[in-house]
Amino acid sequence: MTSLLQASSITKQFPGTLALDNVQLDLQAGEIHAVVGENGAGKSTLMKILSGVYTPDAGTITFEGAPLTVSNPRDALTHGIAIVHQELSLVPALTVAENIYPGRLPTNALGFVKYGELFRRAAAILDSINLDISPRTPVSDLSIAKQQLVEIAKALSMDTKVLILDEPTSALTEREVEILFDLLRKLAAKGVGILYISHKLDEIFALTDRITVLRDGKYIGTVDTADVSTEDIIRMMVGRELGHMYPAKSSGERAPLLEIRDLRLPGQPMPCTFTLYAGEIVGFAGLIGSGRTELARAIFGADARAAGELRLEGKPVNIGSPSEAIKYQIGYLPEDRKAAGLFLDMSVKMNIEAANRPAVTSNGFINSAKERVLAEEYVRQLSIATAGVDQEVRRLSGGNQQKVLVAKWLAIKPKVLIVDEPTRGVDVGAKSEIHHLLRQLAETGVAVMMISSELPEILGMSDRVMVMHEGAIVAEIPGGEATEEKIMAYASGQTAGVPAV
Repeated sequence: MTSLLQASSITKQFPGTLALDNVQLDLQAGEIHAVVGENGAGKSTLMKILSGVYTPDAGTITFEGAPLTVSNPRDALTHGIAIVHQELSLVPALTVAENIYPGRLPTNALGFVKYGELFRRAAAILDSINLDISPRTPVSDLSIAKQQLVEIAKALSMDTKVLILDEPTSALTEREVEILFDLLRKLAAKGVGILYISHKLDEIFALTDRITVLRDGKYIGTVDTADVSTEDIIRMMVGRELGHMYPAKSSGERAPLLEIRDLRLPGQPMPCTFTLYAGEIVGFAGLIGSGRTELARAIFGADARAAGELRLEGKPVNIGSPSEAIKYQIGYLPEDRKAAGLFLDMSVKMNIEAANRPAVTSNGFINSAKERVLAEEYVRQLSIATAGVDQEVRRLSGGNQQKVLVAKWLAIKPKVLIVDEPTRGVDVGAKSEIHHLLRQLAETGVAVMMISSELPEILGMSDRVMVMHEGAIVAEIPGGEATEEKIMAYASGQTAGVPAV
């Protein structure tokens, strides 16, 4: 392989933050190169510099052997450097073809779009990556996975030589991840250099050739993937031993806390019945679309349920809205923290108090002293890295945003806490902290209902595992007896109809 892109001594300063300090990176043609680090390590800042979003304060970039200066994303694209962000930039109402060629639609002398040529060009790009989608299809009709592949097709339509992918599998199923990996390997075989950012270390080891590690804005090292272990990379990322990723599970007798009886989701024929016990973590596994999130939202009162009864501490409760759930001290940490969990433009303290305003009011008015005490308590308890409780949440790293969301629900002193993908998009250090926090909550008597698409997390955290398929719970497996193979067999419907164990 030959060097394709080199970044040397890259430094970037933001007000109050040295985001990158003398960082380096070397990408070779035809390799898949991971860039890893904890949230706030500088990965995204470096990628934004390479793709023209930011300009470095110091350092040099060399591309194909010559010095390169990129002043904006369009400039980067003209050189063949494209980035696919975690938040997709497609326009749902437009066709696949129009999204692949935004601002570059072929037109005639009168300025009218030549749709025949547009669809032919788009079809050729889609065919080159074996993506069986009609270029005439509205993007709104596509799954998230296919939208992700359309984003890659859009990047490749500009003769891309360097493709940067930021958390590309966060919303994909296992099968969709395999399709994406197959595509990336084919692109690398054609000489495209791929920079791959992910918090999922199993993906890093399955896909990449080399790994560059950043920590606190500094370059730690670059290693061949085949020469290191997961533990080696974690040690480089966090600069310390994490100990066990998953805390020890608790045991002993537990009292029923929340009973769900014959709860049926709209449009689903089968009801769900189960009990959450005080002091346990129950993992809910299943494929995307199996109904896990819908079940959680119905319990929390965010969505209507077609039928069913809820009993809390032995007494019937009628929960028809999130505010009623909160009244009963039931919290819900949603899957998408930015869209449904946090107020990004508001401060850390306002987010933490959002679900429990009575705790910070006096005579009907917000008591600034109370809200500061509340916020600072949880910032300290959860080790939230912030300049202060008045800082806007949008300015925090993803892992610290997730901690603020956890703090918001801890502030209601929950009896039941529902967490949907609690560690999605956070680094390995923050993931370990959240795991231990959930176990600590369980040990204080909280019943934790945990939805996760990561089977190692389900196995490592759950006292019991509930497996869902097509809106129904098809198996209940004791934590000590659960395996990935057993869970996937139930989740995929291979054993649908077999009595739950």
